[in-house]
Amino acid sequence: MSNAATPVADATSNWVDTHAPLWARPYLRLARSDRPIGWWLLLLPCWWSAALAAGIAGDLRSLPSVLVLFLIGAIVMRGAGCTWNDITDRKLDASVERTRSRPIPAGQVTVTQAALFLLAQALTGLLVLLQFNLFAIITGISSLLVVAIYPFMKRITYWPQSVLGLAFSWGALMGFAVILERIDVAALALYIGSISWVIAYDTIYAHQDTEDDVLIGIKSTALLFGERTKMALTIFYSLAVFFIGIALWQGGSRWLAWSGLAAFAVHLGWQVRTIEIGNSPLCLRLFKSNRNAGLLLFGGLLADAVLRAV
Repeated sequence: MSNAATPVADATSNWVDTHAPLWARPYLRLARSDRPIGWWLLLLPCWWSAALAAGIAGDLRSLPSVLVLFLIGAIVMRGAGCTWNDITDRKLDASVERTRSRPIPAGQVTVTQAALFLLAQALTGLLVLLQFNLFAIITGISSLLVVAIYPFMKRITYWPQSVLGLAFSWGALMGFAVILERIDVAALALYIGSISWVIAYDTIYAHQDTEDDVLIGIKSTALLFGERTKMALTIFYSLAVFFIGIALWQGGSRWLAWSGLAAFAVHLGWQVRTIEIGNSPLCLRLFKSNRNAGLLLFGGLLADAVLRAV
C-alpha cells in the first residue's frame, strides 16, 4: 500500500493533506473533499430550483431547511459519485500523469474498501432524501441510473459531458419536487439550461487532459470541439442563459431574478472571452469560477423569492 500521506498530484497543499488524520486521507481524496468545487457545482442547480420554486409558492417557511439538506446531500452524493468514478476508472487513472496518484491506482485503498466507502456515502445520501416527500424521493432515486453510467460514457462517445450534465443538473428538478411536489415547464427549462451550462464548463475542465486522453483513447467534447471551443462555449452558455430565462418567465420571476441571470450571463461571457485552451492553469481557474457564476444567479433568485413572499 502507498503512503496515505502522499498527496494527489493535482490537489496538493489543501486541508486534507495538512490537517486530516492519515487514516482518513485516502477516503477524503476518494470523495474529493480536497476539491470542494465539485459539490458546489452539484449544489447550485438544487439551490436555483429551490429558490425559484419557493418564489412561485410565495412561501419561504421550508426554504432554509431545504437549502441545508441540499447542501448536505450535494457534498455526500458528489463524494459517492467520485468514489464510483474512481472505482470504474482505476486502470485509466493509472495511465494518466494527473490521476495516477489517486487513492486506488496509488494503492492507498483497495477496491473493496472504496466500495464499502461508496455504500456508506450512498446510505447517508438516502437518509437526506428520506426527509422529503414521496414524489421528491422517487425523483431523487431516478437520478441514480444516469450517475451509474456516466463513467463509461467517455469510452464510447465524444459527448460524456452531456451525460454529466444530465446527472449534475438533476437538482434543477429536485427543488420543484420538494417544495411544489411537481415538475413543470419551469423546472424542465431550468434543467435544460443547467445541462447546457455543465456541458460548457466541463469542456473547459477537459482541456486540461486532452493530450493524455488522446494517448489512452478517452473521448470528450474538448477533443471534439478543439479549436472551435470558443464557438461551442458561446453556443452552450447562450443556451444555458436562454433556457434559464424561460424558467424564470414561466415561474413569474421579477426583476431581481432577471438581474441575477444577467450577472450570470456576463460572467459566462467573460469566461469565453478569457479562455486559452492550451493554458491548463487558466482552464482550471475558469472552470472553478463557475461557482461564482452560479452564486450570482442564486442570489438573484433568492432575493426575488424573498420579495415575492412578503
